Parts: sequence; structure tokens; C-alpha cells
Amino acid sequence: MTYCVAIALDEGLVFASDSRTNAGADQVSTYSKMHTFEVEGERVFVMLAAGNLATTQAVLNQLKRDMDDSAEESLNSVQYMSEAAAYLGRLNREEQEKHTDALSRAGFTPEASFILGGQIDDGTPEIFMIYPQGNYITTSPHTPFLQIGESKYGKPVLDRIIRPDTSLGDATRCALVSIDSTMHSNVTVGPPIEVLIYEKDSLTFNHYLCLEADDDYLLTLKRAWDENIKKAFRDLPRFEWESVNTRKRRGTQVSAKKKTAKKKR
Repeated sequence: MTYCVAIALDEGLVFASDSRTNAGADQVSTYSKMHTFEVEGERVFVMLAAGNLATTQAVLNQLKRDMDDSAEESLNSVQYMSEAAAYLGRLNREEQEKHTDALSRAGFTPEASFILGGQIDDGTPEIFMIYPQGNYITTSPHTPFLQIGESKYGKPVLDRIIRPDTSLGDATRCALVSIDSTMHSNVTVGPPIEVLIYEKDSLTFNHYLCLEADDDYLLTLKRAWDENIKKAFRDLPRFEWESVNTRKRRGTQVSAKKKTAKKKR
């Protein structure tokens, strides 16, 4: 399984992904699910992948070949981010169609999903989620993030924290907490965790992290989140009946202490 998240903000874009592709009793495999394409000063793209590994690798290779061969349609030639999403969707669909029959007979699916984000020239930085069928969606002011893979465990914290005006730093921490929450509940998602922060209009990648399981920052973040969420839970308002029971227990304890004191006299 996998979990990837991308966030579109006023200040730029944040991408985060785990690296686990298989988690059985006797085998754990890791592959990077984050891939970048850059023509410095002109255009930048980040692709996150989830699903059939053979499909995602074939699509990735085709993207690179089209750029290297100056194909009529490539990430070098598209004028808008939406065109790039449509192009990636077509490659994804074509690759799946090559192997659908054979894999279906073997009980597997060639389906893959992608998130593609970036900026072209002076256009707006955007992110898109591309479905296995080739169609795609983008973000909105009410939902400025997209997820693929095992998304349900990491979504609640994103819903509560992320807004378009959230800072890049806060959004990055939120993305890491989202992935940590997913790892806590699902063993098929795991480190290394890759994080890339893109600053609007920079047209280059300056901030990239690859966090192993024992990374000091990741461990500190996990510990701080665990401690503070437990504290927040303990500080939740009590029910009225809890207050009554507490007073009764305290009254019983005081009476017992008085009786013990009398006996000692």
C-alpha cells in the first residue's frame, strides 16, 4: 500500500509520500513514490504515485523518454498544468490497457493513481489527482489538498488544519503528522518519508527531505504530537455525572482518613 499527499497553498505547494510498497510477514519493500521533473527557470513538476508498481514505473519511464526525445507531447511542451494532467492520464490509461487481460487472469490489477503538481512559467502553481481511468480533479479553496493510497487515517488532521493561507512550514508539519497517523494505523505505510516544499514562482526545488524511521526530527515530531494530543484529550470538558462521582469519591476518601486517624489515637 502507500500514502501520498499534496497541498496547494497561497505560498506554494507541499508534497509528502511514504516509500513502502509491500509489507508482508517476511518481506518489506521500499521504492520512492516521489519523482521530479525540472527545467530550471521555466517549469517544474512533482509526481506522486500509488498503485501497481510496474504501471507507475512504466509511466515514469515514458514521461522521461518523451522529454528526452522532444516528443510532440511531453512535460516540456504542455502550456498549462491541466494539459500536463491530461497527458499523464492518457499515458496511465494506455499503459494499463496493455496488461489488463493478463493481470486480470492472474488476479491482479494494473491500476495506478497519480498526483501531479507544479508550475509552468508565470502560471499558478497547481496540483491534480489523476485517476486510473485517465480523468483528473484539482483542489478548491475548501479542499486545498489531494491524497492517494491509504488516505482515511491521515485526512482528519488535514481537514482541521489546512487552509489556503496556511504557511508552508505549518502545512509541511501537518503533512508529516498525517503520514505518521497513517503509519500508526496501517503497517503497509512506512518510511522513508519524502517531503518536498515548493515556493511559489521560484521555478526550482530548494527544500527536500528524506526522513528515515530513526530521523531525529521525525521522532521529535511524533513524540510531540502523541503527548499533545493526549493532553488535549485529558483537558476535554467533563460530564456533569463525572463531577458528582468525583465529589462522592473524595468524600469517601476523607471519611476513611478520619476513621483511620481516630483509630490511631
